[in-house]
Amino acid sequence: MAEFTDIPVLDLAPLTEGRDITDLARAFARAYGETGFGYVVNHGIPEELCEGIFEASRRFHALPMAAKQAIAVDQNHRGYIAINTSTDVTTELAKVTKPNQSASFMMMREDAAHDPAVYLSGPNQWPDLPGFRATCEAYASAMSGLGERLMRLALQAIGVEDDTILRAFDTPTIWLRLLHYPPMPPQAPEDLYGSAPHKDFGCLTLLAQDDVGGLQVMTPAGHWVDAPPMKGAFVVNVGDMLHRMSNGRLLSTPHRVINRSGRERYSCPFFYDPNVNTDIAPLPGTGTPKFPPLRFADFLRSELEAGYDAHKDAKGA
Repeated sequence: MAEFTDIPVLDLAPLTEGRDITDLARAFARAYGETGFGYVVNHGIPEELCEGIFEASRRFHALPMAAKQAIAVDQNHRGYIAINTSTDVTTELAKVTKPNQSASFMMMREDAAHDPAVYLSGPNQWPDLPGFRATCEAYASAMSGLGERLMRLALQAIGVEDDTILRAFDTPTIWLRLLHYPPMPPQAPEDLYGSAPHKDFGCLTLLAQDDVGGLQVMTPAGHWVDAPPMKGAFVVNVGDMLHRMSNGRLLSTPHRVINRSGRERYSCPFFYDPNVNTDIAPLPGTGTPKFPPLRFADFLRSELEAGYDAHKDAKGA
């Protein structure tokens, strides 16, 4: 992994317009093989959908606390995650003892009921907020389509011709998280984070952020590079599962959020992952496997039980 000072920009027009993506695949391999992060432009997601999801997030977080707590996050990881209830204790990147300074609404795939054979399956919890559900579902549907196209691009970027793994995304694991970061206190300790240093645990993260900033990406030398907002762009990064599937070719890069702007910050990350019952292993054609296989559900369970109060409580029940 080479040292870097800037986040690369990828123009997805060939992908979204159905043109030849050979050069784009090379650029993807370079960006995510060296940095693990990139801005994507000409991604095909309508601006009104992006504006709508931020407006929905602001409306949700402006609700009275009692209304939000009425849909407190459940054992299927859907609902309201209050501030001071999640801590990145599994990170190896910093000694984290304080909870993340953010609150969020979490939506996943809408299932009619919980299936005991499918970890985290179930219906979403929706607030009593006109239009909120429709806005979230429309945005998640559009982002799922973009995630699918990016996964195909990633396979071409690492030279994988057998796309059998894409069947694991026929019923994907999706997460739409509407995050609100309050301003950090002026005298906040250095180890108090909006989001502590961590790597994402899935395949692809597609982040829409407002104009406040605060996202930083760690270089191999341990320096922090700002990833400021770019109009019309998503910040896309690779998570641990795609890192393993690519046999290490695509990088899962540490990042953090510190909101020292004095303003409220909103961001809307969308996570596009395979079905939880997928066995994750280096894909054929990526060389001698560097990672043992694992079941995605098992990995998720260990991460969520370690980091979220709701899942710790469920484990002890």
